[in-house]
Amino acid sequence: MEHAFDLILTIVNRGFSDLVMDAARKAGASGGTILHGRGTGAREAERFFGISIQPEKELVMILCVRQERREIMYAIAHNAGLNTQGQGVSFSLPVDEVVGAVHLMKKFEHAEEEK
Repeated sequence: MEHAFDLILTIVNRGFSDLVMDAARKAGASGGTILHGRGTGAREAERFFGISIQPEKELVMILCVRQERREIMYAIAHNAGLNTQGQGVSFSLPVDEVVGAVHLMKKFEHAEEEK
């Protein structure tokens, strides 16, 4: 069963989610959701006066039509990937169903008509 939609998840250093969204929009994404969090990797923890400091992160979630996934992810990697200050990591997950995202449904129907 082929999934029609994907969820792109990108984790970046705090303050760099705008770079992710700007790149994603230029590649065709219509929007996203940003959540704030902290990293918990052992290498990332820094000690300051005996207190462990965890770097703050932002998680950018972008729901997209499957055909747009690759271009969006490459744009994100180029603008906010590991080799940038954002040090972003992206991955995608297949989405079984979407309800309420009318604009995505229209994109999907248009992509299906072009096949």
